[in-house]
Amino acid sequence: MSSTTPPLMTGIERAMKHLAERQRIISENIANNDTPRYKAREVERPDFSDLLEAQNMRGGAPRVARPHIRLTGGMTALGAQPPASATNVVEDSGTSETKPDGNNVTLEDQLLKMGGVQADFTAMTNLYRKQLSLMKKAVGGRD
Repeated sequence: MSSTTPPLMTGIERAMKHLAERQRIISENIANNDTPRYKAREVERPDFSDLLEAQNMRGGAPRVARPHIRLTGGMTALGAQPPASATNVVEDSGTSETKPDGNNVTLEDQLLKMGGVQADFTAMTNLYRKQLSLMKKAVGGRD
């Protein structure tokens, strides 16, 4: 979206892209339910700190930012490893059980997450529609 897009619309767009990626990862987890040694994955929450910073420049609330961690030589020496890729997909730390073959995907957990994604996506869609309706009214258009 352009720089003239309201921060709310930009935030909704990012949230919807995050939810789409999360749904894709959850479906991969479900598909690999019986794959030996497969580890469930999750998508990190998006960082909205730049939207908050833009609000601060207009006299908004104090800035809240997600900490950014960079590996140092000492951390690497202790066994820390850089992420496998530049994506925001990480191993799911909230799994409830691990099967004897090493697979930790629980269908019940994944289906609950999928339901949460659906509810969040519905909420974001409704916010998006409402914001568009308000913008149309502001420029003198119809709903």
